[in-house]
Amino acid sequence: MNHTINRKTRIGLGMALAVSALIGACGTANPSEGSAADRETIRQVSLLQGLTFGDYEGSRTVKEVKTMGDIGIGTFDALNGELIMLEGTIYRAAGDGSVEAVDDAETIPFCDVTFFDCDKSETLTNIQGISELKEELNQTVSELGTNRFYFIRMDGTFNTMNVRSELAQTQPYKPLAKVLETDQTFFDYSDIKGTVVGLYCPDYMDRLNAVGWHFHFISDDRNSGGHILDLKFDQAELKWDYTDGFAMILPENEMFREFDLTVDQSDDIKKVETGEE
Repeated sequence: MNHTINRKTRIGLGMALAVSALIGACGTANPSEGSAADRETIRQVSLLQGLTFGDYEGSRTVKEVKTMGDIGIGTFDALNGELIMLEGTIYRAAGDGSVEAVDDAETIPFCDVTFFDCDKSETLTNIQGISELKEELNQTVSELGTNRFYFIRMDGTFNTMNVRSELAQTQPYKPLAKVLETDQTFFDYSDIKGTVVGLYCPDYMDRLNAVGWHFHFISDDRNSGGHILDLKFDQAELKWDYTDGFAMILPENEMFREFDLTVDQSDDIKKVETGEE
């Protein structure tokens, strides 16, 4: 990232791994977008654990986040909907079911983004639930290495797509698990064309994010989307981006500074991610 902000705290970790072979069907990266190092780094704004505590105060603008990547997931100031970034555009899947491209001036309290360079492509068939999808993806993760990060995009027609979003919150903010008890909204779609954006975080990220897979969806017509709870499809085209760098940008607000981040939030994170108790 080319700019510097006073008192910004950044945590970076990198693994000296190189991925040199690209699958021909993936296409090539646009060399004008980001340096080589930037393209192999996931940039995360804040911790998921800060969000689960209730820090919904946006700390980075949409315009800033667009300089960090062209694909990603997250949320917006005041927890106002689910963030889906695809091909450089940031969309909001709102709590009322609407989807919109978001203005550059809006702010983001939490997200993960990177520049998507396809390292592997394949066709997935006959997936009858999100657990089956995770099992299929985890086979590839086991082969390629469980200690690196992965972004995926998966395009197809989905027999069923079950997503959720949230209604915007007002201060004083409640913890995320409490918000989802009252202000979570659900949307079920059938035979819908669109794109799944997914992020895999390794196990050692358990104090900074949710480990394993996290998926968001946006329809081709950009009218539907959200955080995926379940899905089914007969066939979809899957592309992988292996990413071996990670950088974190922490918020500077008083709420975040006062959190006790040693508290175990694993149960709340499971509830937030899957809806399971």
